[in-house]
Parts: sequence; C-alpha cells; structure tokens
Amino acid sequence: MSSNDLDALLRVTSSTYRGDTSPDIAFGTYDGAVGRLVLAVTGKGVAACSFEAENDVFELINRHVGRYIGPDPGRLDPVRRELDAYFSGRLRAFATPVDLVLATSFARTVLQKTMAVPYGTTTSLEQIGESIGRPRALRAIGNALASNPLCVIVPCHRVVREDGQLGDYAGGAAAKQHLLNVERRASAAR
Repeated sequence: MSSNDLDALLRVTSSTYRGDTSPDIAFGTYDGAVGRLVLAVTGKGVAACSFEAENDVFELINRHVGRYIGPDPGRLDPVRRELDAYFSGRLRAFATPVDLVLATSFARTVLQKTMAVPYGTTTSLEQIGESIGRPRALRAIGNALASNPLCVIVPCHRVVREDGQLGDYAGGAAAKQHLLNVERRASAAR
C-alpha cells in the first residue's frame, strides 16, 4: 500500500464511519532527525511511534485496536512537540502517556523496565532479564525490544549488547547511535 493509498483509506474511513467526528485513534507521521516515525494515539496515550511503514502500522492498529482511525492533528501535535524537544536535547522524559496495547504481556513487562532506564545511560539484555526475574530469556527480551511499537518514547535504543556494541535497532544502527548521542550531549551540557 502506497502513502497515497493510505491517505485515500484514511479519507474513506473518516467519511464512511463517523462523518465529522474525531477519530478514536489519531494517526499520522513525524519527520525528524532519525527519519519518519509513524504515530498513533488512542484515548489512553501514544500506541505507536514506529519506524515501520505507514500502511503496516495502520493495519496493525486496525487489527489489534480495531476502531475508527484517522488524522487528528490536535491529538498528534503534543507528541510531535515532545519529539522536537527530545531531539533538540531539551526533553529527558516524555510526559505523554503511553498505551502498550500493541505489545504482548511479556513485552509490556520488558518495555516498562526499559522505560525506567535513565536518560543518557544504557543497559543490556542481561540486565533487563535480571530486573524482570527472567535472566535466561534473552531471546524473548530481544524479540520484545525488536517489536517495540513506541520507539524513541519507550527508549529501547538504550539497550546495548553486554560488550558495549550497539546491537540491533528498528530504525537502524545510525538512528540508534544518533539517539544515544543526543542524550549524551544533553546530559554533558547540564
């Protein structure tokens, strides 16, 4: 599905299901320092901040949340402003609530521990495993991080390999390094 196809689908969804009513799930994009991020915001909080293709995220939201999805800048703009502030080094913790509706129960546990990793620092899969009482579940922890629907906001980029190497990241190694550099520079400046 191309971006134009997705725009058409959003327009059809908007007009067919609700007329002029705001969507249940606000859907859009953010173009920033690490590329395009696809955003989705439910009534509970941000459900997606993803490097995946727009149509893939749309289909995932549609399949797992299954409600009216459409553009709603009023609900997306606060997230975009926080991302701007984060990338400029002015924001250390996102205030917008998260909605882990797209994560499995185990992944939620991993992602919640990841959210506790302090700004400007890193941890390892092994340390996450120890903290959740699953020290031997490294592959499952890695899979949970790889499927993080809230990249940047849930800072899976702060999880590096035990040997200090970056390891994998949904946005690629350059994006992960950029995010870590933003945090290191901002931490050093304070």
